[in-house]
Amino acid sequence: MVPRLLVDLTPLRTSRNFRLLFSGQFVSLLGSNLTLVAVPYQIYQASHSSLLVGLASLLQLPFLIAGSLWGGAFGDRFDRRTLLVLSSLVLAAASFALGANARVANPSLLALFVLAAVAAGVGGFAGPLRSSAIPSLVAPDQLVAAYSVNQVIVNLATVVGPSLAGVLLASLGLASCYFIDAATFAVLAIATFFMAPIPPAHAHTGARLFKAITEGFGYVRRHATAQAVYLADLNAMVFGLPRALFPAVALTIYHGGPRVLGLLYAAPGAGALVMAIFTGWIARVKRRGRLVVLAVVAWGAVMALFGVVHVVWVGLGCLAVAGATDVISNVLRNTMLQNAITDEFRSRVSSIQLAVVTGGPRLGDVESGVVANLTSTTFSIVSGGVACVVGVLALVRRYPHFWESDQL
Repeated sequence: MVPRLLVDLTPLRTSRNFRLLFSGQFVSLLGSNLTLVAVPYQIYQASHSSLLVGLASLLQLPFLIAGSLWGGAFGDRFDRRTLLVLSSLVLAAASFALGANARVANPSLLALFVLAAVAAGVGGFAGPLRSSAIPSLVAPDQLVAAYSVNQVIVNLATVVGPSLAGVLLASLGLASCYFIDAATFAVLAIATFFMAPIPPAHAHTGARLFKAITEGFGYVRRHATAQAVYLADLNAMVFGLPRALFPAVALTIYHGGPRVLGLLYAAPGAGALVMAIFTGWIARVKRRGRLVVLAVVAWGAVMALFGVVHVVWVGLGCLAVAGATDVISNVLRNTMLQNAITDEFRSRVSSIQLAVVTGGPRLGDVESGVVANLTSTTFSIVSGGVACVVGVLALVRRYPHFWESDQL
């Protein structure tokens, strides 16, 4: 019985390309999670403003969305392996520049904002390339397993990276986080280089890139499942992820330091990692949309509890449970979407999905930062969790097939 619950590692055993993508992405994600902690910490230390942390994240959003849309359009036209290698090298350069800025006597916040925005744009470009490559690397019946394995490395990196960031910030300083991140992107570029080429499945029709992007949006507008998947994720991330408030929670509510901050960022990944290891049962779920909705409700509820109880271990436990529910939602949403769309639009739809998945938390940073600035940190967290629950119930009312259908 236990093996049926554990994550299926078949894609790693059967696909060399998937193994290379898996290993390179894992190393890179470790570094990226160092920067994920270092950037808001550096801003909060310099400004003591959760609002400014949120605004910095908002600045990254248009770059991320534009990058992901262009990445999707390019991915449906050109070899994805080549594009992934080039984007990894650019990201390595951006992280190195962040480290150089952190080393000077008076680091420039403007440079920090600009470099973080550039990195968000290039990261957005690479995201749909990786996501849309997975169906071409594994057999169709291994797709749930592949995305589950991907969740394992994402969340293992989310645990180890922020925890290590807390130690590095307290001992070696900000620059060490950025320089290590740069090195991990170089590793990703090398691993991707040794993969086989991943050409587009269909020859493009000659349409201009901008037209190709608009065609992708038109496809989504006609696709009710894709719309429901995107809105479910946006609702959870915008209202129920108070990430921009973590520095304020660690330093002013818990009265801790960088190590406590690192634990706050790591806790969702810890719960998600445990759940990701035991995802073998998810492939047998019939009404997948129903389970996504229940997972989002649970996410909002535990986030509200995180805001109410000001005890470190309770807060970390709430974040861990939230992370576990997010894995269930993430695996099912990815599988539902990739099974429902045609290969001709796969990269472009993946690019829109990436804009949603990564843009939602940045909108959430602004939402939580603004509400905290007008009210309090506690009220912002609790109200966001409640709004998340209300929002997903409204989604079910708007898309009843998402809850009822057996074919999602």
